[in-house]
Amino acid sequence: MEIDAFVAAHRHEWDRLHVLATRRRRLSGREADELVELYQRTATHLSIVQSSAPDPALVSRLSALVAEGRAAVTGASGASWQDVSRFVTVAFPVAVYRARWWWISVGVATAVVATAIGWWVSANPDVVAAVASPDELKQLVDQDFADYYTSNPAGSFAFKVWTNNAWVAALALVGGALLCLPGVYILWQNALNVGLVGGLMAYSGRLDLFFGLITPHGLLELTAVFVAGGAGIRLGWQILAPGPRPRSVALAEEGRATLTIALGLIVVLLISGVVEAFVTPSPLPTWARIALGAAVWIAFLTYVFVLGRRASLVGDVGDVADRAGVTETLPYAG
Repeated sequence: MEIDAFVAAHRHEWDRLHVLATRRRRLSGREADELVELYQRTATHLSIVQSSAPDPALVSRLSALVAEGRAAVTGASGASWQDVSRFVTVAFPVAVYRARWWWISVGVATAVVATAIGWWVSANPDVVAAVASPDELKQLVDQDFADYYTSNPAGSFAFKVWTNNAWVAALALVGGALLCLPGVYILWQNALNVGLVGGLMAYSGRLDLFFGLITPHGLLELTAVFVAGGAGIRLGWQILAPGPRPRSVALAEEGRATLTIALGLIVVLLISGVVEAFVTPSPLPTWARIALGAAVWIAFLTYVFVLGRRASLVGDVGDVADRAGVTETLPYAG
């Protein structure tokens, strides 16, 4: 093996490994992947040199590089308060912000579908009769719909609502990632259920009760479901149309950002569960309960659009593996 030619062919990789392995600031997700790949390549180069042309100087240099790479790859520290702070103030809001047109579209489509179904049910007595008998309808309107929110102690009810909503959001997110169609079906089922119940309540003249009970928690809860569904469909779309990036790169980058959204929504749905358990069934006037729910919802949207837009402007993408604060974007040939 010609040592000089070998060194000339791989010097730039070794120099890049040294830069990444000794960098003081935390690496982005893409840089961390590059570090691992270069470490593995350099270890292979060291093995080749040792077996084919054991030049002492080169073996020493590559051994030092491999040691640096190994220390950088295996020496990452665990999560710190700085990581948690960055997740809350940067990673989660920017990941949701970047997916905004997807989940806003999902929300608008769901509202249109649910409204159309509700109008169709309320305007057609035959449909109502096919869905519920007169006694069942009376039971729903007079007791079941309102009693649902007071059927359990508030604490246990909040936990039940939280886990149920988290499960629905997870299904919407994962379903969307599976080439979009399962996610669309799950969102359709959600719109169908809301529209059907709303239509039955409207037919019975109790649309005020329907919105009075569903609005306080529903604003934030449904938004979280829309975010999950939109993020999942966005991820699934990367399989069909990755754009200028290689498909594997697009899936890896957007997959990590989607994981950020999934983790953040756990907290968002916990908050909506608390509102549903303690505010929705409270003895407060309807306007006060709706105002509290709307205030929480507006606070979430402000949080996403202010902090998310700010982070997006400096190039952050919400990559859960990006611990540096800014992810570099490399050009790809289209």
